[in-house]
Amino acid sequence: MSGFETITWHNGHVRMLEQRDLPWKVRYVDYDSAEAVAGAITDMVIRGAPAIGCAAAFGVAVEAFRIRNQQGVPNDWARAMAPGMDILARSRPTAVNLFWALAEMKPLLDTMPKESLPERLLEKARQIHADDVASCKAMGRLGAAILPDTGDRPINIMTHCNAGALATAGYGTALGVIRGAHESGRTVHVIANETRPYLQGARLTAWELLQDNINTTLITDNMAGYLMSKGEVDAIVVGADRVAANGDVANKIGTYTHAVLAKRHNIPFLVAAPVSTVDPNMVSGDGIEIEKRQISEEVTHILGKRIAAKGVNVNYPAFDITPAALITALVTEKQVILNPNTAKIKALFTG
Repeated sequence: MSGFETITWHNGHVRMLEQRDLPWKVRYVDYDSAEAVAGAITDMVIRGAPAIGCAAAFGVAVEAFRIRNQQGVPNDWARAMAPGMDILARSRPTAVNLFWALAEMKPLLDTMPKESLPERLLEKARQIHADDVASCKAMGRLGAAILPDTGDRPINIMTHCNAGALATAGYGTALGVIRGAHESGRTVHVIANETRPYLQGARLTAWELLQDNINTTLITDNMAGYLMSKGEVDAIVVGADRVAANGDVANKIGTYTHAVLAKRHNIPFLVAAPVSTVDPNMVSGDGIEIEKRQISEEVTHILGKRIAAKGVNVNYPAFDITPAALITALVTEKQVILNPNTAKIKALFTG
């Protein structure tokens, strides 16, 4: 696997790979407060549900260090940390890992020794980071095992957006399945949808797969159906930003379109996501808040150059909902759930 790090702790700061610069430049940026980390999440310096969760956890830790360094040890850590926790929670609404990570960190504010709380929060954030890498590798093994058998020819796997090392603490969810197949000795050919309007497939997925010498072909989003109709796609693997209790999935806009096309052409449609992305309190996808980004230039411009007529209105939902009925399998680090539904999702937490 490639040597780049998506997010890490470095010399008392949260260090992130500046993904808006990829694939043209590899640059790391350091952040020293919850507000700064939240800004990086909102502005998509870092993106992808598991990576956002890790960023939030490190954001809590760096905020505690900032407070202790500037103000001393507060009598009430929960109160002192509340503004930072709030701004992190408001950074992006759809990815449930953000709220999961904050919920994991919050109890420590009341239970850990006051003087050493920042160190304890950092220890917890590092554990969340390490656990994410381990879960991605487990997903990779489990997902690779259920990919179709294509005999002696390469397996053609389509993916949408970026659900790789760049979207996680490392290795990836959907791209973890692809890496798992590659590492098991299969010859893999990846078809990467460009993923308009932010071009995560063109800029990020293609870049990181090429770092690992995995054969990758880039297509525009509206070419996918044609390739499926010609038998040039063996499986589709995507990630998720939230999985509802009934198996519905929120993922990058365009995922639903590809799932419908996959169903039409009898192509397995796999969703790879850690258990932390499953929201057992969300009954169905109908209740998931879909982020509508207000930065119209992300649609009307490419690389700073306008491509749309001036004055045109822009509607920019960043995610869509894929119903469970269109999903062949949900791949988690615990198990593969075929044809996910409410009972099977519930068993993931109770079984």
